[in-house]
Amino acid sequence: MKTTLIFALFLFTSISFLSCTGQEEKIENKASVAVAKTSEIESSEAVQKDNEEALITFVELGSVNCIPCKQMQPVMKSIENKYGPQINVVFHDVWEEEGKKYSKKYSIRLIPTQVFLDRTGKEIFRHEGFFPEVEIDRFLQKQGLIAVSKS
Repeated sequence: MKTTLIFALFLFTSISFLSCTGQEEKIENKASVAVAKTSEIESSEAVQKDNEEALITFVELGSVNCIPCKQMQPVMKSIENKYGPQINVVFHDVWEEEGKKYSKKYSIRLIPTQVFLDRTGKEIFRHEGFFPEVEIDRFLQKQGLIAVSKS
């Protein structure tokens, strides 16, 4: 029984990891979430300048070629629409040359990883893996954000 459980856990972990490995095929990013380029954002302060009104910056570290990351795209767009100027949503493709430095900067272990920064650029929360919208809503509302649309 114990061996079966360990094997099942190993198999699940392996499959999860493989779903986020690099793929040669380029897939167009259909979501219109702000894609931050390395030259545009050098620090947390620069992220905040994107949207001076933002109370929270939601940094998504992933890739357009990773299945769970692709599943986060509509969630990010919805959050951006729902909270308007209260939130700044930023996406870094850490498999692209210009996004690799962010995987080091935020010390990510897997993708997707979501990092939430306060107005000063200080990290206030981090999540690894797919993050359901209802859970993000719960977190943002605890931080004082109010939905401006039902998106």
